[in-house]
Amino acid sequence: MTIALNLFAQNRPHILVHGSNMSRATAIPAQDALKEAGFSSELISVPPSDEDPSVGNVRVLAHRDAALGSRKARPLLLLHGHPQSSIIWRRMARPLANDGWDVIAVDLRGHGGSDTPLVRDRHAEAGHDELGPPHESRWRYSKRMMARDAVHVMQHYGYDSFHVVGHDRGGRVAHRLALDNPNKVLKLIVLDIAPTLDMYTQTNLKFATYYWHWFFLIQPWPVPEEMLSRSPETYVNKMVSRQTTASQGVVHPPEVLAAYIEALQDFDKAHATAEDYRASGPGGVDLELDAQDRSADRRLQVPLRVLWGKKGVIEALFDPLKLWQAVTNPQITVTGKALDAGHYMPEEVPEELLDEISSFFGQS
Repeated sequence: MTIALNLFAQNRPHILVHGSNMSRATAIPAQDALKEAGFSSELISVPPSDEDPSVGNVRVLAHRDAALGSRKARPLLLLHGHPQSSIIWRRMARPLANDGWDVIAVDLRGHGGSDTPLVRDRHAEAGHDELGPPHESRWRYSKRMMARDAVHVMQHYGYDSFHVVGHDRGGRVAHRLALDNPNKVLKLIVLDIAPTLDMYTQTNLKFATYYWHWFFLIQPWPVPEEMLSRSPETYVNKMVSRQTTASQGVVHPPEVLAAYIEALQDFDKAHATAEDYRASGPGGVDLELDAQDRSADRRLQVPLRVLWGKKGVIEALFDPLKLWQAVTNPQITVTGKALDAGHYMPEEVPEELLDEISSFFGQS
């Protein structure tokens, strides 16, 4: 990896919609995330797990082609990243459906239009604010629970096995889904991530500087929640600056940015975001599961393609093919490459991703 990444530059391009403009932008409603692509949405109820029985049912919002009808198509699960929702697939959903896929895009719990099960009650007295026993609630935003949500959604539509594409946090959910349910994932594509455990254990000054939000969001309750919900525009504008060039302002049009900002302005959504990262951080259940898998030599057993942005941190600081091969069955050759993009690949280079999906998953 020879790309130079100036993490301390003050003149990196920022694709911003400033406050005066943002106040005039109307956020795309979560249920209409893929409406322009001809998709409708449905809330699907997922029963509580054995690990977290006190949470009750969690409703997950799924987006699916409204015109599918009785047409036969191959199932494809799409999982979004942070700080986003299924809106990220708006440029890819219709072409995929037209190519013979039954595209099902899921809003992860705590994001978009899905339910936001709380871990703590901000209105309760300090020391008595936990909602459920800690040994249960620590699972609430684990990637295992999010993966379980996705499996229930796919089963709701009649699918016991399916293809998966996951970006960012959705890629980490997809990783856990494939580990826990190797018989359900036919093939897997992850976008712009390396394995979570490796990214933490290989943390250095550059990584900590550029992925500052990893270390901010794992701070104790309610510090990240208060700061996110009080200044969501600052946070979102900073996050979406991880793009290729300033000329790509259309990557995140005002109504899309407004949806992300509106979500984090909700304290409960900000809480869900922080809990997502706490679950994956030091002391979190996600890292514990990852460590247990490695100790037991449990590896991915499904064909895997890894794609990442040529202008991003994964390219600069990690060897993604080597890292993913190390956690995959050695009889399976992990394939992949860098695309000419930053972090938000489904929005920056949708056509290139469509080609990669068609190539790796095969034609219908």
